[in-house]
Amino acid sequence: MDLLTLFARLLLAAVFATAGVAKLADRAGSRRAAVDFGLPAALSAPLGVLLPLSELTVAIALIPTASAWWGALGALALLLLFVVGIGANLARGRKPECHCFGQLHSAPAGWSTLARNGVLTAVAAFLVWRGLEGELGPSAVGWIGALSTAQLLGLAGGLLLLGLLIAQWWFLFGLLRQNGRLLARLGAVEKSLAGAGLELALSENGDDGDEPAFGLPVGTPAPAFSLRDLDGEEVTLESLRAAGRPVLLVFIDPECEPCEDLLPAVRGWQEGQAGELTVAPISRGTPEENSTISREHGLSGVLLQGDWEVSEPYQVHGTPSAVLIRPDGTLGSLVAEGNEEVEDLASRARLTSGQRGAAHQEQEQEQDRRTGPGGGEAAEPLRPGREPRRL
Repeated sequence: MDLLTLFARLLLAAVFATAGVAKLADRAGSRRAAVDFGLPAALSAPLGVLLPLSELTVAIALIPTASAWWGALGALALLLLFVVGIGANLARGRKPECHCFGQLHSAPAGWSTLARNGVLTAVAAFLVWRGLEGELGPSAVGWIGALSTAQLLGLAGGLLLLGLLIAQWWFLFGLLRQNGRLLARLGAVEKSLAGAGLELALSENGDDGDEPAFGLPVGTPAPAFSLRDLDGEEVTLESLRAAGRPVLLVFIDPECEPCEDLLPAVRGWQEGQAGELTVAPISRGTPEENSTISREHGLSGVLLQGDWEVSEPYQVHGTPSAVLIRPDGTLGSLVAEGNEEVEDLASRARLTSGQRGAAHQEQEQEQDRRTGPGGGEAAEPLRPGREPRRL
């Protein structure tokens, strides 16, 4: 039982130490996670520091036997807060990003997250109970000192293997985070080469048509949604379509660097094509963050999704992305991912809108020639000596 108690202490210490260090390394993400969970924005900054420091304090207290009970009590209190926060959001149908381990691992909080924290809560409760009995196991340092040389080598090998696995996990996660940025830079290189009369050679194994397509099938009804803009006003898909123009939904994120490069183009679409195309940026994060980028880039009509309540129905898996909605409310495109694809989709949408507008104008002119500008029957020209017809 003593070894089980010691293992439980070391397990909780490792979990809290990893979480605390990872959160301190990504305080901006920790602040955003606090807001996503429903806490006031004013509390996000101090919590972004106090929470990881509390986790590190708990981890340190769990190591010595003399302070292990207080560490277990602190761990139990923190885990109960996590369980209550996650459970309350799940009950409301929300799945905010947990940011439990900072940049090491961040995913939408779900039932698996709740179950994991429930298991750790049970471990902390077990340690509190053992502490009340005065049986918190041997000292971690003393236990290691009592090991034989072979046992110490085995422990060192296991820790080394665990460290390598964590390093590999961190490397792969960082590589995935850089993927969007590299794609954006590659797109810029391709444009520069194209401007110089050159182009990149395609792979022998495929071309652009081999790339996987994402999103709902073209022609299916666009999923309805209702979001708030930066002024707190409710905006629905129906209200965006009310003008009878195509709607381009552009999915962005304040923490997305490729999005930062795309925002000047988004402003240009909003200003230059206001009569032909409705451009609606949909972002995540706090109103304060998005108000800042809106002012910097002159954006209008930025909508906020608290979670992925719009991204998920449209099968949008990253930012920047975009999807086109036709005036009749059906989807006019698959999901465009990355700056280059989003810009290409916007160009096609503007071209199609321009052609539609020109055709509509020609129709009206033809109607005017047949029926007169007022829409009624064209007036018969008067000839000398003839009275106008009276109705």
